[in-house]
Amino acid sequence: MQQALVERARGALVPRQARPVGDADIATALAVCGGAVLASGLLSARWSPSPTQGRIRRDYERLEKPPFNPPDSAFAIWGPLYAALTVSGARIWNAPRSRARTRALAHWFGIQGLNAFWLWLGFGRRLRGAATAEAAITLVNAAAYVEEARKVDRPAAWLAAPYAAWIGFAALLTEELWRRNRGRVE
Repeated sequence: MQQALVERARGALVPRQARPVGDADIATALAVCGGAVLASGLLSARWSPSPTQGRIRRDYERLEKPPFNPPDSAFAIWGPLYAALTVSGARIWNAPRSRARTRALAHWFGIQGLNAFWLWLGFGRRLRGAATAEAAITLVNAAAYVEEARKVDRPAAWLAAPYAAWIGFAALLTEELWRRNRGRVE
């Protein structure tokens, strides 16, 4: 039973065309990718308008929001998105070395930094115009990751596609928050 679970995990984390990948390689991929996603998530949470962030939450509640602004419960999507990004990154990490793999990993690590930077700009610093520009960069980077990952490992690309879609929606929401609240004194 335990061996079957190990083999299923290996199948989820290692592309089929990969070189032989040992348990230590898989553990390293999970540690690096999981650690990067965790760091990004923790930094993002620091500047998110969640109920645990007093000033940021109050500022967010005062904003004029578009009709398509989702309820707070919709933001629970980040858990599954982070999990999928971790597995996607681990699959690319375990893929054979190539230029496409290197480019995909660069975009994947870019995703981690851009997530936190976006929230810091928009809610931590209240620079919603800069956050809107950064949101566009984040969306372009996410799409580039999906495309580069596709060249390396199609399942890794499919795992990242929901993230790219959510980021597209979040970028639109960021732009609307900026547009509707420009010039407001906080």
